[in-house]
Amino acid sequence: MTLDALGIAGTGLSVNQTWLNAISDNLANINDTTSPNAPAFQERYVEAQANAGTDGVSLAATPFGSSAGQLVYSPDDPNADPKTGYVKKTTIDLSSQMGDLIMAQRAYQADAQVANRAQSIYQAALQIGKN
Repeated sequence: MTLDALGIAGTGLSVNQTWLNAISDNLANINDTTSPNAPAFQERYVEAQANAGTDGVSLAATPFGSSAGQLVYSPDDPNADPKTGYVKKTTIDLSSQMGDLIMAQRAYQADAQVANRAQSIYQAALQIGKN
């Protein structure tokens, strides 16, 4: 059994980049509104799974959350119902997204450090043969 540190770290970088992209999409649309009859913005999620053996991780799924949203009275909003003044907002929780953002950033940084250290070790091993 061999451990491909660069390959394993690369799979983690890929999954964590997808996670960061999903979080940034959620944060960018956290204040979106629609008319009460339209679906609200759907939060994006990322599900990862361990690959068999020591092959790192991969994306299992990227599901979407509920489009039900919540009705909010906001008569000045351009999407407001002209009769009732209600709009539909997403139910994305800012504090959860910020917590996920910190975890995803740190996981990405850890994978990047593993890749850098593995590269240094591989370079040192190549230098052994030259001396």
